Amino acid sequence: MRTSILGNEILKTALKWRSYISFIAVGIIIPLVEIALKLEGGGMGRAVTRGLSQDFFFVGNILNGYFVTQFIMNSLWIHIPFLVVLGAGDQLAGEATGGTFRLLLTRPASRTSILFAKYLTTLLYAAALVVFLAVLSLGLGTLLFGTGDLLVPGRTIVIHPENEALGRLFLAFALAIWGMWTVASLAFLFSSLVENGIGPLVGSMAVIIIFYIVSNIPAELFESAKPYLFTTYLDLWSKVLEEPIPWTGVLHSAGVLGAFSIGFYAVTWYIFVRKDVLS
Repeated sequence: MRTSILGNEILKTALKWRSYISFIAVGIIIPLVEIALKLEGGGMGRAVTRGLSQDFFFVGNILNGYFVTQFIMNSLWIHIPFLVVLGAGDQLAGEATGGTFRLLLTRPASRTSILFAKYLTTLLYAAALVVFLAVLSLGLGTLLFGTGDLLVPGRTIVIHPENEALGRLFLAFALAIWGMWTVASLAFLFSSLVENGIGPLVGSMAVIIIFYIVSNIPAELFESAKPYLFTTYLDLWSKVLEEPIPWTGVLHSAGVLGAFSIGFYAVTWYIFVRKDVLS
C-alpha cells in the first residue's frame, strides 16, 4: 500500500510542470557559467594562483572541470535552497490550492502513510535536483575544460591529486543532498501551514535569509545563536574538500541537520493529522 501511495505521489510530482522550473533554471545557469569561463580564457585560474605564483610553480591544467564544479557549488549554494523550496513547498499546499485534499484523504490509507509518501517524494525531488546539478556541472565541465588536480581556494589553498578529486566531489554532493533535505523539510512544514503555493516559498526563504544574515554578521550578540541555526551547518559539503577531512565536524554538522529534518517532519505530522480539511 505504501509503495503504491509513494508511486502515485512521485507520478503526480513528475506530471506537474512546476516541478521542472528548478531543473530548467539549473540547466540554463550551469552552461552559461561554464561557457563564460571557457570564453574568459583561464583568467580565473590565474587570479586564484596570482598570489602564490612567486613562491610556487603550477604545472598542469588548474582550470579544469573539477575546479569549475566546486566553483559553481560555492557560487550557487546560497541560491540552491531557493530552487529546492520551489518543488518541496508544493507537496501539501498544491493539494489545498487545487482543492484535492478531501479526495486525497478518502483513500483507505492513513494520513500518516499519505504524509510520509509525500515527504519521501519531497526528499527524492531535492536529491534529484542536486544530482542533476552534479551531473551537468561535472559532465559539461570535464567536456569543456578536461580533468586535472582539484585546486580548492580559501584561507589556505588545497590541491587534491586528480585520482582523489572525483571521489571528493562525489562525497561533497552527497553531503549537499543531506543539507538540502533539511531545507526541503522546512519547506514541507510551511506547505502544511498554508493553502497556496506561494506561502511555503516566501516563508521558507524568509527563514533561510534571516538565518544566513544572523550567521554571517560578526556581532557578539549573534555568536551564541549560531549553533542553533541550521544554516550554520549547510556548508558541511565543503568540509570534505579540506585536507585532512575534519570528520568530527562533518559528522556533527550532519547530525544537527538530521535532527532539524526530523523535527520539521514531526511538527508537520502533528499539524497534518489534526488538519480540518474543508476542500
